[in-house]
Amino acid sequence: MKSKLLNTLVLLVLTSLISACGIQSIPTAKNAMEASLAEVTNQYKRRADLVPNLVNTVKGYASHEKETLEGVINARSKATATTIDPTNASPEQILAFQKAQGQLSQALGKLMMISERYPDLKASTNFLELQASLEGTENRIGVARNRHIQAINNFNNLILVIPTKWTNDYYFKFPKAAQFTVDPSENVEKAPEVKF
Repeated sequence: MKSKLLNTLVLLVLTSLISACGIQSIPTAKNAMEASLAEVTNQYKRRADLVPNLVNTVKGYASHEKETLEGVINARSKATATTIDPTNASPEQILAFQKAQGQLSQALGKLMMISERYPDLKASTNFLELQASLEGTENRIGVARNRHIQAINNFNNLILVIPTKWTNDYYFKFPKAAQFTVDPSENVEKAPEVKF
């Protein structure tokens, strides 16, 4: 009877140690983090794919806005050329990626402001559909980035908090994952000025 109780107790202790050690949870969290980063890049690609059609639509109505249109095309080119390796995303890669995407966001903002000057463009069905697609994609980017931030947080907690930290230090040796941050060029401390 004591032997059976002791065996059960040992089995429970071993089961709890194995489940708390991180052998499965750390690689699972790393895979989830890589998948969420892939989703972020997928949404940014979706946005970049909308840009040529948007530029061509605006060009038809506002061809003399050449500088802005070229700025959007150049920003798109830089944004699509800057990539992140999901299996080994360094802080430098993430910063470069964010900077390129931020430049594209700024260029698209200028393009949308131009559309306000052209009533025929604002009434164009094609432009309205592209604008709605772009807004939906921006929302998807926000959701994907939020999920990625949560996945990074979960992964970092697993590799930095005991007892799974010990497993990471002994078996895996994964470094802390770099987190998405606000682009330094975006001044978030200063509120936008509104003039009437």
